[in-house]
Amino acid sequence: MPTYELALMLRTMARPELISTLKRTTDSIFSRGGFLRKFDYLGDKQLPYRIHKNSQKHFTGSAFVVTFDVPPKCIADLMEEYSRDVDVLKRQIFKIEEPSNAECTLSDELQPPAYRKEVIQMMKVAAKGQKEKYPQNTGLKYYPFQK
Repeated sequence: MPTYELALMLRTMARPELISTLKRTTDSIFSRGGFLRKFDYLGDKQLPYRIHKNSQKHFTGSAFVVTFDVPPKCIADLMEEYSRDVDVLKRQIFKIEEPSNAECTLSDELQPPAYRKEVIQMMKVAAKGQKEKYPQNTGLKYYPFQK
């Protein structure tokens, strides 16, 4: 199962209500066969703009980041469930990509661009697509009618 990160902004509420809302959001992950990896509380934040939800204006919210694993087909269901929740102001799920293992050596990086392998390959590809800029039937190696 791939790893995802859920960014939640919950409305400002008392601690027991906040705990029950968090339990409700994490139970929806468990019910779909997922499990939690990490849970972070980022604190109460001032929202960049006021959010109207359920005929109320919200200026602050509690921010959370939840890292979890769940099958990919369940992501749309989770997003729909969180959008219907009255306590969730904003939600977004991001897929966490594994970092690629790119090989890089210092000697290749210190070379001038004209001597790097990638640049040489790009120049060969570009040279294949270029056309001659002057007509060949004149017998000259330059265009004679330049000003």
